Amino acid sequence: MAAPALSDELSIIDVDAHITEPHDLWTSRAPASMKGRVPHVEGEGMDRRWIVDGVEIATTNPASVINKNGQKSRGTEFFGWQIEDVHEASWDMKQRVSVLDEFGLYAQILYPNVAGFGSERFMKVDDGELRLACARIYNEAMGEIQADSNERLLPMALMPWWNIEQSIEEVQRAKDMGLRGIVMCSDPDSIGLPDLGNEAWLPFWEACNDSDMAINFHIGASETSFNMFGRAAWDSNGMRRRLALGSAALFVENSRVMSNMIYSGIFDRCPNLKVVSVESGIGWMPFVLESIDYEWGETGAQQEVALQKKPSEYFRDHFWGCFWFEKVAPKHLIDVIGEDNVLFETDFPHPTCLYPDVQEYIAEISAGWSQERKRKIFQDNAAKLYRIELPG
Repeated sequence: MAAPALSDELSIIDVDAHITEPHDLWTSRAPASMKGRVPHVEGEGMDRRWIVDGVEIATTNPASVINKNGQKSRGTEFFGWQIEDVHEASWDMKQRVSVLDEFGLYAQILYPNVAGFGSERFMKVDDGELRLACARIYNEAMGEIQADSNERLLPMALMPWWNIEQSIEEVQRAKDMGLRGIVMCSDPDSIGLPDLGNEAWLPFWEACNDSDMAINFHIGASETSFNMFGRAAWDSNGMRRRLALGSAALFVENSRVMSNMIYSGIFDRCPNLKVVSVESGIGWMPFVLESIDYEWGETGAQQEVALQKKPSEYFRDHFWGCFWFEKVAPKHLIDVIGEDNVLFETDFPHPTCLYPDVQEYIAEISAGWSQERKRKIFQDNAAKLYRIELPG
């Protein structure tokens, strides 16, 4: 496939895609004493499951809607697929680089599947040190992928968020490995820890602030937020409608995370924090920012926390949003959101991903944009945020 002219002019960066973890990702790297305890696959065929220390944490469904022949599922049949049934680029990162070339993309930010979008599934395991090893081995594997791809695939590091001190250490460890950001659980209070606005988390935010590591909140990054998927649809709807409604509800769940971070006052104390709302779209952002300003004044919230700015004013300096299928917001709301705060994604190979019409969408959505806007949204914003060295 020949990419249109825009791909020849820009090094387009896709800021949200996923890796279907190979079945030996952990076992091939774990010390001998842990090989039977770290994530591994047990069972046969459709009965296979991801097991950690004897506990099932996930099915082996690869969460890819692209089959091995390159066709995209637009229904629910992909629920029955296994790793052998899907496109090799779902799990083989050498093939993933080939897909980038095919669709005119320069680089791609990668997120997990097995651990959950915020490594929350590791909490099914009682042993805290084993959970830490699971996160660290994953991060080490992601460092290998980044290096082997010549820095074109950039996975985000999992955090052992169930332990604040270990999370602080892992931020620096990930930075030392060359990784460019972290993916964080949005609701540690779901297991009885302090919420992310609590003073107990200040050392963690300071570590992120000082390391220049982007903090990524992927939708569904906790048991609390992913629950939105299950609650969204009425039981009277069929499975296809429930999948559609659950997916749509997840997109706006990050508005709660963004608003809480702003109201917490953390940005006055950590002025260099960079936060990305991943796979959530951008159309809701102007309304939410307007509403949190209004409600801040209506409720007298300033008496609790004396923010240095209006709540919405923190957005331009600290937040980025990603879009992929939207048309209204990219065409009509960029000036309100801010062209410096918008990123592009494909969500490959998940449900709702742009595959195979990536360049067609890019051409349509950017038809009225200036060249400067195209450069910022498709290339420069992500390159600056994730410290990506562009070719040429």
